[in-house]
Amino acid sequence: MDEDQKKKIALFRFGVITPLLGVKKKEWGQKEEMIKEITSKAWEIPHSKRSRITRATLLYWLKKYERGGRNIESLMPRQRCDKGRTRKMDRETELALVNLKKERRSASVPALLQLAKEKLILPPDFKMCTASVYRILKKHLESEESLSADRRRFEAEQPNDLWQTDCMHGSFVTFENKIRKSFLFAIIDDHSRLIPHAEFFVNENLKSFLDCLKKALSKRGLPRKLYTDNGPCFKSGRLEYTMASLGTALLHARPYTPEGKGKIERWFRTVRSCFLPMIPENIELADLNARLWNWIDNEYHLHKHAVTKEKPFERYSREMLLIRQAPKDLDSYFRIKVERRVWKDRTVSLNGRIFEAPVSLIGKKVELYYGEDEPEKVEVFFNGDSYGFIVLLDRHSNCLIYRKNHTVEIKEAGSPPEPNAESHQGGKLFGNGGDDERIH
Repeated sequence: MDEDQKKKIALFRFGVITPLLGVKKKEWGQKEEMIKEITSKAWEIPHSKRSRITRATLLYWLKKYERGGRNIESLMPRQRCDKGRTRKMDRETELALVNLKKERRSASVPALLQLAKEKLILPPDFKMCTASVYRILKKHLESEESLSADRRRFEAEQPNDLWQTDCMHGSFVTFENKIRKSFLFAIIDDHSRLIPHAEFFVNENLKSFLDCLKKALSKRGLPRKLYTDNGPCFKSGRLEYTMASLGTALLHARPYTPEGKGKIERWFRTVRSCFLPMIPENIELADLNARLWNWIDNEYHLHKHAVTKEKPFERYSREMLLIRQAPKDLDSYFRIKVERRVWKDRTVSLNGRIFEAPVSLIGKKVELYYGEDEPEKVEVFFNGDSYGFIVLLDRHSNCLIYRKNHTVEIKEAGSPPEPNAESHQGGKLFGNGGDDERIH
């Protein structure tokens, strides 16, 4: 509360008690009548939601004024000596609770209080409004962050030095004859503010983001750094491995500090104010994306940016020679990697399907790479070397294949298998395993 507000309140209090100042003790009955009249009226009290004044309050103001030497300053509201501190918790307990919050950042206030009771920081019967605890924690944590945070405006020196990416909740669209909520994944070049790619999807997941990223790389080359937040789709190990394979560093913003991604956040605000209001309700998803790219290419990229004072496309294309081109086999970098052990019958299981691996990999732990769009096209690696693509198991064809010293020979249907001299024991043609050994 500033001085002007305090003076206004003091003047109001003085105006209320003025009729009582000249009343003498022998006129006490008259004074009581005046007090009843004052307390029965509705007042417009400055900086207060109350409209009534009680007898005790009125006498308290009168007493303050008399003891203050009939000085108007004595009627000003006083500042609380314990302002900003709680009366239910001492200073040491308060700091201990703040330190516990630093250790358990994700814990809610009720969970934090329960944990503090278990650690004997608070007594078992401690009760306090969660809103008050939240204010205490916010005051301490914000004061520390304000002292340590050193935020500075920055800009990448060259195109494709740094890309920023994020996801924005969009409008409702029609997709496969259903009304779905849309999500806009977008990537912006930090230097030029050009949009390598942006697209609306109906799912906010890793698959949608990788599709957006792959299209951006194929159109605008490889960035040196990719700056994201801490969303689930951006913290994926698959994304980290893909970026490392392409020679791109994957960076994540500090939790709860969106200021670092200010450029992509500012572009989302432009989309909300300049693009989405022109879109009809429940538009088809494909039509929405077509309109988005028409707006980006013909309006946003060709409009002078307020900060750079240049058009994003012209600023980006000025130094095209510095841009690294994406590899021709870009799709192979986005394949899913899983580890499997090859069984004794040289098969591996993947996504409910059985594949046949090379004989030399029996018993080995191998790496399988496949694309989500082509789950049957699987390449197998062992110790970093590719052993080609494996094929789906065909049990009926394997019934017609004879194996001799790991050499596979295709036999015609109906012809009897040739005996194996090394395994011909006790009149059994294929050793102790019988017929099962022939087909496994």
